[in-house]
Amino acid sequence: MILHTTVPLELIFPTELSEYEKQEYITYNGIPMIVEAMGEEKRVIRILSTNPEDYLNNSIMPGQMISINKGYDIMK
Repeated sequence: MILHTTVPLELIFPTELSEYEKQEYITYNGIPMIVEAMGEEKRVIRILSTNPEDYLNNSIMPGQMISINKGYDIMK
């Protein structure tokens, strides 16, 4: 099948629900974010802060691994 469209592939072929079930909302050092469990650590998926300085912090950039033992709270 060939699709000639300007619509992004993510809208045509959406991500499966099981991928989102691995993610959780947490607060890490007072910064709300979405993370994914990767063994004993969490991988940052998205920062949800309204503070622009939080996005300049290299230790919590999306893709970075954070330890669950320090500064970690689950948001419900």
